[in-house]
Amino acid sequence: MNIEQLAATLAAIASPQRLRILATLADDRLHVSALARRVDMSRALLYMHLTKLEAAGFVVGGLELSADGKALKYFEATPFVLTIDLPTISAAVALSPISSTDETD
Repeated sequence: MNIEQLAATLAAIASPQRLRILATLADDRLHVSALARRVDMSRALLYMHLTKLEAAGFVVGGLELSADGKALKYFEATPFVLTIDLPTISAAVALSPISSTDETD
């Protein structure tokens, strides 16, 4: 993982709302309406957070048909281990070239 990937991963979970979503999905997959009720959030805002979590690989979503033929989007958390320590940060920095915009005076 390079420095840009590490920063994007950290940014994806650097939100109390996204941490609540992950905790809620830890035990069970839920469709968006049920998840929105559990985390007390509008579906529009929830989708914004889920999009960031899904892009970073923390959750996956999929459509399923209900008994009455409605399409329901379900999300579930993906298992992950995230280690943030100096060796992880050093390895990410070592994999990334230094650009002129990274330099400070």
